[in-house]
Amino acid sequence: MPAPKPKASRALLVLSAALLSLSSTAPAALAAPTPSTTPSATPPAGMSTVGGTRLGQPGTQVNLADGVPVLPKDVTGRSWIVSDAESGEVLAAHNAHWRLPPASTLKMLFADTVLPRFPKSTPHTVVPADLAGIGAGSSMVGIKEGQTYTVRDLWLGVFLRSGNDAVHVLSAMNGGVEQTVKDMQDHAEELQALDTHVVSPDGYDQPGQVSSAYDLSLFARSGLQKKDFREYCSTVRASFPGDTTKNAKGKSVRGSFEIQNTNRLLSGDTDIPVYQGIAGVKNGNTTNAGATFTGVAERNGRVLLVTVMNPEKKEHNEVYKETAQLFDWGFQAAGKVTPVGELVPPRGAVTSGASPRATDVGKDADTSSKPVAAASAQGSGGVGVALGIAGGAVVLLTVAAFLVNRRWPLPDLVRRRTRP
Repeated sequence: MPAPKPKASRALLVLSAALLSLSSTAPAALAAPTPSTTPSATPPAGMSTVGGTRLGQPGTQVNLADGVPVLPKDVTGRSWIVSDAESGEVLAAHNAHWRLPPASTLKMLFADTVLPRFPKSTPHTVVPADLAGIGAGSSMVGIKEGQTYTVRDLWLGVFLRSGNDAVHVLSAMNGGVEQTVKDMQDHAEELQALDTHVVSPDGYDQPGQVSSAYDLSLFARSGLQKKDFREYCSTVRASFPGDTTKNAKGKSVRGSFEIQNTNRLLSGDTDIPVYQGIAGVKNGNTTNAGATFTGVAERNGRVLLVTVMNPEKKEHNEVYKETAQLFDWGFQAAGKVTPVGELVPPRGAVTSGASPRATDVGKDADTSSKPVAAASAQGSGGVGVALGIAGGAVVLLTVAAFLVNRRWPLPDLVRRRTRP
Protein backbone atom coordinates (compact mmCIF):
# COMPACT_ATOMS: atom_id res chain seq x y z
CA MET A 1 0.00 0.00 0.00
CA PRO A 2 1.49 3.43 -0.90
CA ALA A 3 2.77 5.39 2.06
CA PRO A 4 0.49 8.26 3.16
CA LYS A 5 1.75 11.71 2.11
CA PRO A 6 0.97 13.81 5.20
CA LYS A 7 3.66 13.53 7.87
CA ALA A 8 1.08 13.37 10.63
CA SER A 9 -0.57 10.39 9.00
CA ARG A 10 2.82 8.75 8.59
CA ALA A 11 3.53 9.19 12.30
CA LEU A 12 0.19 7.71 13.24
CA LEU A 13 0.85 4.69 11.05
CA VAL A 14 4.28 4.15 12.61
CA LEU A 15 2.76 4.37 16.08
CA SER A 16 -0.01 1.94 15.12
CA ALA A 17 2.53 -0.51 13.74
CA ALA A 18 4.58 -0.36 16.94
CA LEU A 19 1.53 -1.03 19.06
CA LEU A 20 0.55 -3.87 16.75
CA SER A 21 3.84 -5.69 17.18
CA LEU A 22 3.34 -5.65 20.96
CA SER A 23 -0.24 -6.91 20.84
CA SER A 24 -0.77 -10.62 21.47
CA THR A 25 -3.83 -10.61 19.26
CA ALA A 26 -2.21 -8.44 16.58
CA PRO A 27 -5.28 -6.60 15.22
CA ALA A 28 -5.14 -5.16 11.75
CA ALA A 29 -3.07 -2.00 11.60
CA LEU A 30 -3.75 -0.99 8.05
CA ALA A 31 -6.89 -1.06 6.00
CA ALA A 32 -6.48 -3.30 2.96
CA PRO A 33 -6.08 -1.26 -0.23
CA THR A 34 -8.26 -1.84 -3.24
CA PRO A 35 -6.62 -4.71 -5.17
CA SER A 36 -5.35 -4.00 -8.65
CA THR A 37 -6.17 -6.13 -11.66
CA THR A 38 -2.52 -6.87 -12.41
CA PRO A 39 0.12 -6.70 -9.69
CA SER A 40 3.20 -4.59 -10.27
CA ALA A 41 6.61 -6.11 -10.94
CA THR A 42 7.97 -4.81 -7.66
CA PRO A 43 6.48 -4.88 -4.17
CA PRO A 44 4.95 -1.68 -2.82
CA ALA A 45 7.12 0.35 -0.46
CA GLY A 46 4.55 0.04 2.31
CA MET A 47 2.57 -3.11 2.98
CA SER A 48 0.40 -4.37 5.81
CA THR A 49 2.16 -4.72 9.15
CA VAL A 50 -0.11 -7.42 10.55
CA GLY A 51 2.22 -9.73 12.44
CA GLY A 52 4.97 -7.16 12.90
CA THR A 53 6.44 -4.04 11.31
CA ARG A 54 9.25 -5.86 9.54
CA LEU A 55 6.77 -8.02 7.66
CA GLY A 56 5.45 -4.87 6.01
CA GLN A 57 8.85 -3.97 4.60
CA PRO A 58 9.90 -4.98 1.08
CA GLY A 59 12.80 -7.37 0.62
CA THR A 60 14.13 -10.19 2.77
CA GLN A 61 13.63 -9.98 6.52
CA VAL A 62 15.78 -12.24 8.70
CA ASN A 63 17.91 -11.84 11.83
CA LEU A 64 21.20 -13.45 10.94
CA ALA A 65 23.66 -13.93 13.79
CA ASP A 66 26.36 -16.34 14.90
CA GLY A 67 25.10 -19.89 14.59
CA VAL A 68 22.24 -18.99 12.26
CA PRO A 69 22.56 -20.60 8.80
CA VAL A 70 22.60 -18.32 5.78
CA LEU A 71 19.45 -18.32 3.67
CA PRO A 72 19.66 -20.21 0.36
CA LYS A 73 20.80 -17.84 -2.38
CA ASP A 74 18.83 -19.26 -5.29
CA VAL A 75 15.29 -18.73 -3.94
CA THR A 76 13.55 -16.58 -6.56
CA GLY A 77 9.97 -16.46 -5.28
CA ARG A 78 8.46 -12.98 -5.49
CA SER A 79 7.14 -13.56 -2.00
CA TRP A 80 7.83 -16.23 0.62
CA ILE A 81 7.63 -16.88 4.34
CA VAL A 82 9.01 -19.47 6.77
CA SER A 83 7.16 -19.84 10.06
CA ASP A 84 6.79 -22.15 13.03
CA ALA A 85 3.30 -23.64 12.67
CA GLU A 86 2.87 -24.13 16.41
CA SER A 87 4.27 -20.99 18.00
CA GLY A 88 3.44 -18.76 15.03
CA GLU A 89 6.93 -17.27 14.97
CA VAL A 90 8.02 -16.04 11.54
CA LEU A 91 11.65 -17.13 11.12
CA ALA A 92 12.25 -15.31 7.83
CA ALA A 93 10.22 -13.66 5.09
CA HIS A 94 10.51 -11.96 1.74
CA ASN A 95 7.77 -9.48 0.75
CA ALA A 96 5.45 -11.37 3.09
CA HIS A 97 2.46 -9.04 2.61
CA TRP A 98 2.80 -8.48 -1.13
CA ARG A 99 -0.70 -8.92 -2.56
CA LEU A 100 -0.42 -11.35 -5.47
CA PRO A 101 -2.75 -13.71 -7.35
CA PRO A 102 -2.97 -16.89 -5.23
CA ALA A 103 -4.11 -19.52 -7.77
CA SER A 104 -5.41 -22.72 -6.16
CA THR A 105 -3.70 -22.09 -2.84
CA LEU A 106 -6.84 -20.02 -2.18
CA LYS A 107 -8.62 -23.37 -1.93
CA MET A 108 -7.14 -23.62 1.58
CA LEU A 109 -9.39 -20.73 2.61
CA PHE A 110 -12.29 -22.33 0.74
CA ALA A 111 -11.78 -25.60 2.62
CA ASP A 112 -11.26 -23.95 6.00
CA THR A 113 -14.52 -22.04 5.47
CA VAL A 114 -16.81 -24.70 3.99
CA LEU A 115 -15.41 -28.04 5.16
CA PRO A 116 -17.00 -27.96 8.67
CA ARG A 117 -20.47 -27.47 7.22
CA PHE A 118 -21.17 -30.90 5.74
CA PRO A 119 -20.51 -34.37 7.21
CA LYS A 120 -18.14 -36.29 4.95
CA SER A 121 -20.70 -39.05 4.29
CA THR A 122 -23.33 -36.63 2.90
CA PRO A 123 -24.30 -37.64 -0.66
CA HIS A 124 -24.95 -35.12 -3.42
CA THR A 125 -26.26 -35.73 -6.92
CA VAL A 126 -24.76 -33.26 -9.37
CA VAL A 127 -27.07 -31.12 -11.50
CA PRO A 128 -26.00 -28.92 -14.45
CA ALA A 129 -26.24 -25.72 -12.41
CA ASP A 130 -23.61 -27.05 -10.01
CA LEU A 131 -20.97 -26.96 -12.74
CA ALA A 132 -21.89 -23.59 -14.25
CA GLY A 133 -19.33 -20.82 -14.46
CA ILE A 134 -16.15 -22.90 -14.26
CA GLY A 135 -13.27 -21.01 -15.88
CA ALA A 136 -11.81 -22.17 -19.17
CA GLY A 137 -8.75 -24.35 -18.73
CA SER A 138 -9.53 -25.08 -15.08
CA SER A 139 -8.06 -28.10 -13.37
CA MET A 140 -10.78 -30.73 -13.04
CA VAL A 141 -11.18 -34.00 -11.16
CA GLY A 142 -13.83 -35.32 -13.56
CA ILE A 143 -17.21 -34.83 -11.91
CA LYS A 144 -20.19 -35.76 -14.09
CA GLU A 145 -23.75 -34.45 -14.11
CA GLY A 146 -26.31 -36.92 -12.79
CA GLN A 147 -23.75 -38.82 -10.73
CA THR A 148 -23.81 -38.94 -6.94
CA TYR A 149 -20.73 -38.18 -4.85
CA THR A 150 -20.12 -38.01 -1.13
CA VAL A 151 -18.73 -34.88 0.44
CA ARG A 152 -15.54 -36.85 1.12
CA ASP A 153 -15.23 -37.62 -2.60
CA LEU A 154 -15.59 -33.94 -3.42
CA TRP A 155 -12.95 -32.84 -0.91
CA LEU A 156 -10.51 -35.43 -2.20
CA GLY A 157 -11.11 -33.93 -5.64
CA VAL A 158 -10.37 -30.47 -4.27
CA PHE A 159 -7.16 -31.37 -2.44
CA LEU A 160 -5.63 -34.04 -4.67
CA ARG A 161 -6.54 -32.80 -8.15
CA SER A 162 -7.32 -29.17 -7.31
CA GLY A 163 -10.61 -29.76 -9.08
CA ASN A 164 -12.52 -26.57 -9.77
CA ASP A 165 -15.49 -28.76 -10.63
CA ALA A 166 -15.46 -30.14 -7.07
CA VAL A 167 -15.17 -26.61 -5.67
CA HIS A 168 -18.21 -25.48 -7.64
CA VAL A 169 -20.31 -28.44 -6.52
CA LEU A 170 -19.44 -27.80 -2.87
CA SER A 171 -20.14 -24.10 -3.39
CA ALA A 172 -23.56 -24.97 -4.81
CA MET A 173 -24.24 -27.04 -1.69
CA ASN A 174 -23.18 -24.02 0.38
CA GLY A 175 -25.73 -21.71 -1.22
CA GLY A 176 -23.93 -20.83 -4.42
CA VAL A 177 -20.68 -19.23 -5.56
CA GLU A 178 -21.67 -15.71 -4.52
CA GLN A 179 -22.55 -16.82 -0.98
CA THR A 180 -19.39 -18.91 -0.72
CA VAL A 181 -17.20 -15.98 -1.81
CA LYS A 182 -18.83 -13.83 0.87
CA ASP A 183 -18.31 -16.54 3.49
CA MET A 184 -14.66 -16.89 2.50
CA GLN A 185 -14.08 -13.13 2.67
CA ASP A 186 -15.70 -12.97 6.10
CA HIS A 187 -13.57 -15.87 7.31
CA ALA A 188 -10.40 -14.28 5.92
CA GLU A 189 -11.16 -11.15 7.92
CA GLU A 190 -11.77 -13.23 11.05
CA LEU A 191 -8.34 -14.82 10.53
CA GLN A 192 -6.85 -11.32 10.09
CA ALA A 193 -5.85 -12.22 6.55
CA LEU A 194 -6.40 -8.68 5.34
CA ASP A 195 -4.29 -8.92 2.18
CA THR A 196 -6.87 -11.28 0.68
CA HIS A 197 -9.65 -10.28 -1.69
CA VAL A 198 -11.80 -13.21 -2.81
CA VAL A 199 -13.51 -13.15 -6.21
CA SER A 200 -13.81 -16.85 -7.02
CA PRO A 201 -13.83 -19.75 -4.53
CA ASP A 202 -11.45 -21.89 -6.60
CA GLY A 203 -8.58 -19.39 -7.00
CA TYR A 204 -9.07 -19.12 -10.77
CA ASP A 205 -7.55 -15.92 -12.17
CA GLN A 206 -10.00 -13.06 -11.74
CA PRO A 207 -9.44 -9.29 -11.77
CA GLY A 208 -8.69 -8.14 -8.24
CA GLN A 209 -8.32 -11.59 -6.71
CA VAL A 210 -5.24 -11.45 -4.49
CA SER A 211 -3.72 -12.85 -1.34
CA SER A 212 -0.22 -12.95 0.17
CA ALA A 213 2.32 -15.45 1.43
CA TYR A 214 1.45 -14.29 4.95
CA ASP A 215 -2.29 -14.83 4.48
CA LEU A 216 -1.85 -18.22 2.81
CA SER A 217 0.13 -19.33 5.85
CA LEU A 218 -2.72 -18.18 8.08
CA PHE A 219 -5.18 -20.22 6.01
CA ALA A 220 -3.02 -23.33 6.23
CA ARG A 221 -2.48 -22.93 9.95
CA SER A 222 -6.20 -22.54 10.60
CA GLY A 223 -7.21 -25.35 8.26
CA LEU A 224 -4.76 -27.77 9.84
CA GLN A 225 -6.71 -27.53 13.09
CA LYS A 226 -9.40 -29.63 11.43
CA LYS A 227 -8.96 -33.38 11.29
CA ASP A 228 -10.61 -33.76 7.89
CA PHE A 229 -8.48 -30.97 6.44
CA ARG A 230 -5.34 -32.74 7.67
CA GLU A 231 -6.52 -36.05 6.24
CA TYR A 232 -7.31 -34.67 2.80
CA CYS A 233 -4.22 -32.49 2.37
CA SER A 234 -1.89 -35.36 3.36
CA THR A 235 -3.50 -38.02 1.14
CA VAL A 236 -1.15 -39.06 -1.66
CA ARG A 237 -3.61 -41.04 -3.79
CA ALA A 238 -7.23 -42.16 -3.62
CA SER A 239 -9.95 -43.90 -5.61
CA PHE A 240 -12.47 -41.51 -7.14
CA PRO A 241 -15.97 -42.48 -8.39
CA GLY A 242 -16.34 -42.76 -12.15
CA ASP A 243 -19.28 -43.31 -14.47
CA THR A 244 -22.20 -45.62 -13.85
CA THR A 245 -22.59 -48.23 -16.59
CA LYS A 246 -24.48 -51.46 -17.21
CA ASN A 247 -22.65 -54.76 -16.93
CA ALA A 248 -23.33 -57.89 -19.00
CA LYS A 249 -26.27 -58.75 -16.75
CA GLY A 250 -27.82 -55.32 -17.13
CA LYS A 251 -26.93 -54.29 -13.59
CA SER A 252 -25.75 -50.74 -12.92
CA VAL A 253 -22.10 -50.66 -11.88
CA ARG A 254 -20.18 -47.60 -10.69
CA GLY A 255 -16.63 -47.47 -11.95
CA SER A 256 -13.71 -45.68 -10.33
CA PHE A 257 -10.29 -44.31 -11.17
CA GLU A 258 -7.22 -43.33 -9.18
CA ILE A 259 -6.32 -39.72 -8.47
CA GLN A 260 -2.93 -38.61 -7.15
CA ASN A 261 -1.98 -35.51 -5.21
CA THR A 262 -0.35 -32.87 -7.40
CA ASN A 263 1.70 -31.62 -4.43
CA ARG A 264 5.08 -32.91 -5.62
CA LEU A 265 6.75 -32.66 -2.22
CA LEU A 266 4.13 -35.17 -1.06
CA SER A 267 3.91 -37.44 -4.11
CA GLY A 268 7.37 -36.92 -5.62
CA ASP A 269 8.31 -36.52 -9.28
CA THR A 270 11.12 -37.39 -11.67
CA ASP A 271 13.19 -34.39 -10.62
CA ILE A 272 12.15 -34.01 -6.99
CA PRO A 273 11.92 -36.56 -4.15
CA VAL A 274 9.24 -36.76 -1.49
CA TYR A 275 10.26 -34.30 1.21
CA GLN A 276 11.11 -35.83 4.57
CA GLY A 277 8.29 -35.13 7.03
CA ILE A 278 5.97 -33.44 4.49
CA ALA A 279 2.30 -33.44 5.44
CA GLY A 280 0.48 -31.19 2.91
CA VAL A 281 -0.82 -28.50 2.21
CA LYS A 282 -1.81 -27.02 -1.20
CA ASN A 283 -0.32 -26.02 -4.53
CA GLY A 284 -1.54 -23.85 -7.38
CA ASN A 285 -0.58 -22.60 -10.82
CA THR A 286 -2.30 -20.11 -13.13
CA THR A 287 -1.24 -17.65 -15.81
CA ASN A 288 -1.39 -14.61 -13.53
CA ALA A 289 -0.20 -16.27 -10.34
CA GLY A 290 2.55 -18.46 -11.71
CA ALA A 291 3.33 -21.35 -9.36
CA THR A 292 2.28 -20.99 -5.72
CA PHE A 293 2.59 -23.41 -2.82
CA THR A 294 2.09 -23.67 0.92
CA GLY A 295 3.56 -26.70 2.67
CA VAL A 296 3.71 -28.05 6.21
CA ALA A 297 6.40 -30.44 7.38
CA GLU A 298 7.57 -31.95 10.67
CA ARG A 299 11.07 -32.93 11.66
CA ASN A 300 12.47 -33.76 15.10
CA GLY A 301 9.32 -32.50 16.80
CA ARG A 302 9.33 -29.15 15.00
CA VAL A 303 6.48 -28.24 12.62
CA LEU A 304 7.12 -25.57 10.00
CA LEU A 305 5.01 -23.81 7.38
CA VAL A 306 6.55 -22.48 4.17
CA THR A 307 4.75 -20.49 1.49
CA VAL A 308 6.35 -19.55 -1.84
CA MET A 309 4.61 -17.43 -4.49
CA ASN A 310 5.62 -17.15 -8.15
CA PRO A 311 9.32 -18.01 -8.48
CA GLU A 312 11.06 -15.99 -11.17
CA LYS A 313 12.97 -19.10 -12.20
CA LYS A 314 10.57 -21.11 -14.38
CA GLU A 315 12.20 -24.53 -14.20
CA HIS A 316 10.07 -27.65 -13.77
CA ASN A 317 8.79 -28.01 -10.17
CA GLU A 318 10.71 -24.85 -9.19
CA VAL A 319 8.21 -23.81 -6.51
CA TYR A 320 8.69 -27.17 -4.75
CA LYS A 321 12.46 -27.01 -5.02
CA GLU A 322 12.52 -23.54 -3.47
CA THR A 323 10.08 -24.61 -0.77
CA ALA A 324 12.31 -27.59 0.08
CA GLN A 325 15.33 -25.29 0.38
CA LEU A 326 13.44 -22.99 2.73
CA PHE A 327 12.23 -25.96 4.80
CA ASP A 328 15.84 -27.17 5.09
CA TRP A 329 16.93 -23.72 6.22
CA GLY A 330 14.03 -23.41 8.66
CA PHE A 331 14.73 -26.73 10.37
CA GLN A 332 18.40 -25.75 10.74
CA ALA A 333 17.62 -22.21 11.93
CA ALA A 334 14.71 -22.97 14.28
CA GLY A 335 15.69 -22.26 17.87
CA LYS A 336 18.71 -20.23 16.73
CA VAL A 337 17.20 -17.33 14.81
CA THR A 338 15.30 -14.45 16.38
CA PRO A 339 11.83 -14.19 14.75
CA VAL A 340 10.99 -11.21 12.56
CA GLY A 341 7.26 -11.38 13.24
CA GLU A 342 4.40 -13.73 14.00
CA LEU A 343 1.38 -15.42 12.49
CA VAL A 344 -1.43 -13.72 14.33
CA PRO A 345 -4.35 -15.57 15.94
CA PRO A 346 -7.92 -15.12 14.71
CA ARG A 347 -9.82 -12.16 16.05
CA GLY A 348 -12.13 -14.48 17.96
CA ALA A 349 -9.33 -16.15 19.89
CA VAL A 350 -9.54 -15.27 23.57
CA THR A 351 -6.24 -14.49 25.23
CA SER A 352 -5.68 -14.84 28.96
CA GLY A 353 -2.86 -15.60 31.36
CA ALA A 354 -3.85 -19.24 31.66
CA SER A 355 -1.71 -21.91 30.08
CA PRO A 356 -3.55 -23.59 27.20
CA ARG A 357 -3.76 -27.31 26.77
CA ALA A 358 -3.06 -29.39 23.72
CA THR A 359 -6.56 -29.76 22.37
CA ASP A 360 -7.80 -29.61 18.82
CA VAL A 361 -9.67 -26.38 18.12
CA GLY A 362 -12.55 -28.02 16.37
CA LYS A 363 -14.33 -31.27 15.71
CA ASP A 364 -14.16 -33.29 12.57
CA ALA A 365 -16.74 -32.13 10.03
CA ASP A 366 -18.49 -35.41 10.73
CA THR A 367 -20.32 -34.36 13.90
CA SER A 368 -20.15 -37.90 15.27
CA SER A 369 -16.37 -37.69 15.48
CA LYS A 370 -14.35 -36.87 18.55
CA PRO A 371 -11.67 -34.21 18.73
CA VAL A 372 -8.39 -35.40 17.29
CA ALA A 373 -6.37 -34.98 20.44
CA ALA A 374 -6.68 -33.71 23.96
CA ALA A 375 -4.37 -33.58 26.94
CA SER A 376 -4.51 -32.41 30.51
CA ALA A 377 -3.88 -28.77 31.16
CA GLN A 378 -0.32 -27.61 31.66
CA GLY A 379 0.37 -25.63 34.80
CA SER A 380 -2.15 -24.75 37.47
CA GLY A 381 -5.70 -24.44 36.27
CA GLY A 382 -4.85 -23.82 32.62
CA VAL A 383 -7.81 -24.86 30.50
CA GLY A 384 -8.46 -24.45 26.79
CA VAL A 385 -11.78 -25.49 25.29
CA ALA A 386 -12.59 -25.79 21.61
CA LEU A 387 -16.19 -25.87 20.52
CA GLY A 388 -17.21 -27.21 17.13
CA ILE A 389 -20.63 -25.90 16.18
CA ALA A 390 -22.49 -28.35 13.93
CA GLY A 391 -24.73 -27.37 11.05
CA GLY A 392 -22.25 -25.16 9.27
CA ALA A 393 -21.47 -22.55 11.91
CA VAL A 394 -17.97 -21.21 12.23
CA VAL A 395 -15.78 -22.89 14.84
CA LEU A 396 -15.61 -20.69 17.91
CA LEU A 397 -12.24 -20.45 19.60
CA THR A 398 -12.27 -20.09 23.38
CA VAL A 399 -8.76 -21.34 23.92
CA ALA A 400 -6.32 -19.34 26.03
CA ALA A 401 -4.26 -18.72 22.88
CA PHE A 402 -4.28 -19.90 19.30
CA LEU A 403 -1.45 -22.35 18.70
CA VAL A 404 0.88 -20.44 20.96
CA ASN A 405 3.26 -22.21 23.33
CA ARG A 406 1.59 -25.58 22.98
CA ARG A 407 2.01 -28.73 20.98
CA TRP A 408 -0.15 -29.19 17.93
CA PRO A 409 -1.85 -32.59 17.41
CA LEU A 410 -0.25 -33.82 14.21
CA PRO A 411 0.54 -37.53 14.73
CA ASP A 412 -2.25 -38.67 12.43
CA LEU A 413 -1.07 -36.27 9.74
CA VAL A 414 2.67 -36.44 9.35
CA ARG A 415 4.04 -39.03 6.96
CA ARG A 416 7.64 -39.40 8.07
CA ARG A 417 9.67 -40.50 5.08
CA THR A 418 13.35 -40.48 4.32
CA ARG A 419 14.57 -39.10 1.06
CA PRO A 420 14.98 -41.82 -1.63
